[in-house]
Amino acid sequence: MVDEVNALIEQLEAQAGEDRDPETTPDIGIVMGSDSDLDVMAGSEEGRAGAYDAFVDELGFEEQTDYENPPESRYTFETFVVSAHRTPELMYAYAETAADRGIDVIIAGAGGKSADLPNMTASIAYPLPVIGVPVQEKSVDSVIGMPTGAPLVAVDAGKSFNAALSAAQILARENEELRDRLVEYHERLQADVGEISRDLHELGTPGFREQYE
Repeated sequence: MVDEVNALIEQLEAQAGEDRDPETTPDIGIVMGSDSDLDVMAGSEEGRAGAYDAFVDELGFEEQTDYENPPESRYTFETFVVSAHRTPELMYAYAETAADRGIDVIIAGAGGKSADLPNMTASIAYPLPVIGVPVQEKSVDSVIGMPTGAPLVAVDAGKSFNAALSAAQILARENEELRDRLVEYHERLQADVGEISRDLHELGTPGFREQYE
């Protein structure tokens, strides 16, 4: 296992030393403290939507799983498990190399009362923006408790979907196409509310409940 961690560190450092076209590297990095956080950070069929759902289903991103062979999509993200407590060297290497590897924003999620991954990642990756996701309610204080001068933007517990939207908003400041995708997503939300409001009014409460249950 230690060999695998060291291999990942060496891989990240090697990629940071390459001079690659920014359009071929991941735009956003998603890191989490454990694979048990995946349902919150990515989203699951049984639970609320997550960052993966926002990027892929709503904004047209693709997940980049091979640094050497990027997907066709202009906008991409990557995903890693990086534990602040069990693999601090890997966490440090990821945060330290992120900018040189082409990452523009990091989304970092962690659970438990000592959810240190977002905080430490933000400190090491500075000035790269980091969006923290408390995986559980009990993680909120740990994630948002950064001192003055050590910035970390955070969303509410479990809302990695919003973290993805915020990351895309940061990128959209300099990318009109991505801005248009965000606007289109927002317009779909408005249309959904309008449709539901019309149906509730026209069907009445009993009919609406029957149709939507």
